[in-house]
Amino acid sequence: MTVRTRRERERAERERAERERAEREQLIVTAARKPAESEGWSAVTTPPLASEVEYSQPVLHSHFKGRGAIMAAVAVEGCGVLAAALRTARASATDERGAPAVLSRAYTDFARERPALYDAMFTHAVDLPFATPEAPAALHEAFDELRLAVEPMAVDGDDPVLLTETYWASLHGLATLPRSGRLPWRPTTTAWHY
Repeated sequence: MTVRTRRERERAERERAERERAEREQLIVTAARKPAESEGWSAVTTPPLASEVEYSQPVLHSHFKGRGAIMAAVAVEGCGVLAAALRTARASATDERGAPAVLSRAYTDFARERPALYDAMFTHAVDLPFATPEAPAALHEAFDELRLAVEPMAVDGDDPVLLTETYWASLHGLATLPRSGRLPWRPTTTAWHY
């Protein structure tokens, strides 16, 4: 039989409480994505969300101060998913010069298949520090996947970060303009040639 000290029991209790809190937050984020994907972010409101996760509204508010905070958590999670998709796409490129075209397709497919998630990540205002050292790791990972595809295209004097930002802005346009009818949807592998 193991005898634990009071300090060990308190630490174990804190760790359990932190795990349970993280699990509740994940449950809330997952539940919020369902109505967002089917009806848009305006459909994500506290009463139905509390009912869906089977917690009271005060418990919901103890985790997230409102829809914006939920959207920020969804955005971070989405950036992690996007980073993984871009990493897989980059690894499938036959050579460095083909990587931007392959990533273009993966990026626009991601945005087209998950419009509410994409909007939380890059369209709606969320309280996240983008393009700063304080940004969550998932945001850096997604940007770095784009940068790794663009860097080989840089020539002397080019700023790889600026090239990546320009590439990302182009991808964002290709992801959002067809949704509003301003561009026809085209698979980007036929639209991007290097």
